[in-house]
Amino acid sequence: MKRRKDRKRQVISDLNLTNLIDVVFTLLIIFMITAPMMTQGVQVDLPETESETVESNESIQVSIDDHGEIYVDHELVPLVDFRKRFAEVFAGRTETPVFINADKKVPYGLVVRVISEVQNVGVVKLGFLTVPLENQGGY
Repeated sequence: MKRRKDRKRQVISDLNLTNLIDVVFTLLIIFMITAPMMTQGVQVDLPETESETVESNESIQVSIDDHGEIYVDHELVPLVDFRKRFAEVFAGRTETPVFINADKKVPYGLVVRVISEVQNVGVVKLGFLTVPLENQGGY
C-alpha cells in the first residue's frame, strides 16, 4: 500500500458573498416595485377652500382623477357601472359617510353626475375633500 503524504489542510477563509448580494438585490427590487403601490388613494389635485377638518375612521371614498376616471375605494370603476358597483360597496352601510374626492380639473358636470348617482343609492352623509387655502386673499 502506498502511503499518502500527510498534507495539512488549509483553511479557506474567503467568504462567498455572491448569493447574499443576489438575495439583497432581489429584495430591493421587490420593495422598489411594491412601494409605489402602497401609497394611499388616487392622485388628485384637490381644490382649495376654507373648511373644518372632519375625522372619520370608516368612510367610502369616491375619487375622480384629472383624466375623468372614477374610483370607489381605490378601485377603478367605469362610469356606466358606477351606480351598480357603488351600491355593492355601500350596501348595509347606511350611516357610513361618503367623501367625494375630485380633481379641480374635472368638469363640473361629471362631478354632479357622480354626486347624483351616490345620492340615488341612498347616501345620507356626503362630504367633499379639499385642501385648506394657503392664501387668505381668496382666488
